[in-house]
Amino acid sequence: MSTPVDDALARAEELLATLNERREALERLAAADDVDGDAAVDLIAELAELARQIEAELTRARTLADAAG
Repeated sequence: MSTPVDDALARAEELLATLNERREALERLAAADDVDGDAAVDLIAELAELARQIEAELTRARTLADAAG
């Protein structure tokens, strides 16, 4: 049975995997001969949002763990 802490950490791991996929997409885009600036900006914004979500899940997990003692 998973705990709320485990759930928050699992969600953070899922978000991290998505972040890594999007980072790889940005790297492929940057390596292209004809870089699409709008697509790059969109990917960077998505990476920033994913990072914020990861931080929120880790903070949630820490808060829950502290509350559990």
